[in-house]
Amino acid sequence: MPVELIDKKSRSSRPIHLVSKNGLSDVGLDATAIAWAKASGFNGEAGKTLLLPDPRGAVVGALFGVGVAKDHAVLSAGALAKALPGGDWHLATTPEKPQLAALGVLLGGYVFTRYGKKPGRDLRLAAPAGTDVDRLRRTADAISLTRDLVNTPTSDMGPEQLEQAARALAGRFKAKISVVKGDDLLAKNFPMIHAVGRASPDAPRLIDLTWGPKSAPKVTLVGKGVCFDTGGLDIKPAASMLTMKKDMGGAANVLGLASMIMASGLKVRLRVLIPAVENAIAGNAFRPGDVLTSRKGLTVEIGNTDAEGRLVLADALALADEEAPDLIIDMATLTGAARVALGPDLPPFYTDDEALASAVSAAAAEEEDPLWRMPLWRPYDAKLSSKVADMNNVTTDGFAGSVTAALFLRRFVDKAKSWVHFDIFAWNPSDRPWGPTGGEAQGIRALERIISDRYRSSGK
Repeated sequence: MPVELIDKKSRSSRPIHLVSKNGLSDVGLDATAIAWAKASGFNGEAGKTLLLPDPRGAVVGALFGVGVAKDHAVLSAGALAKALPGGDWHLATTPEKPQLAALGVLLGGYVFTRYGKKPGRDLRLAAPAGTDVDRLRRTADAISLTRDLVNTPTSDMGPEQLEQAARALAGRFKAKISVVKGDDLLAKNFPMIHAVGRASPDAPRLIDLTWGPKSAPKVTLVGKGVCFDTGGLDIKPAASMLTMKKDMGGAANVLGLASMIMASGLKVRLRVLIPAVENAIAGNAFRPGDVLTSRKGLTVEIGNTDAEGRLVLADALALADEEAPDLIIDMATLTGAARVALGPDLPPFYTDDEALASAVSAAAAEEEDPLWRMPLWRPYDAKLSSKVADMNNVTTDGFAGSVTAALFLRRFVDKAKSWVHFDIFAWNPSDRPWGPTGGEAQGIRALERIISDRYRSSGK
């Protein structure tokens, strides 16, 4: 990441003054700087940056507009990563949320460089007073990991490479990892993962990572790892396949969240389950009308092969549920309906645990990590009925697609004390101050806060 966080400012560090709208006189600027700002048309508008020169033209500082406080997202400080020249910088004005402001700058400096793009200028930002430097670094590292995984095309991030990424993370934190692959999925009772992935030359697999003491509270993360989704025999239009490398965004996000949990040493028994497949087309592809028997024993009629994510998640969730963990979190780029309802920036989540729902909403607001609760509306459960099997993987009317997908998954969780499902997009469709167009982490900062509060401060 081009922006490096340092513990304290150096002698050569230049100041960044945060200026609210019409607030030039409130941040201790001298008359020359105020005159320069006014002549340049700068008056603290949100997201605007103005460099401050000395009489010889050298840059000696910067102004950054934060606009009106109630309208401002602190993460928008990420715009500084692209606006400032290289060198050492520090925030001369302490923002309301210094942790988020610094994180915004770190995230705004992200560049995906695997295929030759230049990393840009090197910046060093001194950690503002009152920030947890270690947490800032592990959060930025986790989000960079998530973005890198999603941004990598399937030619270099198929099921095999996703497994290798999980193995690398396990090795970094001395976690245990096992993988059930290919026809062994049938022998070990993961039939729906096998069915979805069997048409690809890159064998389907279930990745199973564990970390932490066995006696600690069990937290299990399940991430959809569909490394590319053609739609199967119900093939997608060409335009809809352009971003399907991101269909493993759930897996990428749970690996990012797992890295934060392990790096912070939380007192949990962490388990990460990733069904890694490619939904490809070949003579042995599963078909509309097929009936699959799930790990849980429920039979599923295939109404549409493009609703494959819920099938692989169902087998993984059934496995997760068997040990009755304290908490199951699943993340998946599951439905276009979620994007129609809430857009790309606001992932819905589903849970029937009221206390957990309140905690997620509060953490999402505090961390500027947007999430919105949607209902597990039980009357819609009947829409998943089948005349030949226990259930269908889709409804026939097309209504409430994200809700009915969540209800489908809910049938595979019985024993866990709490379960929450996130229907994420894992993608920025346009550049943001804190991240460029491409892969994105969604919800994991809020979740890390919840897990940290629940299993560290409680003394569990």
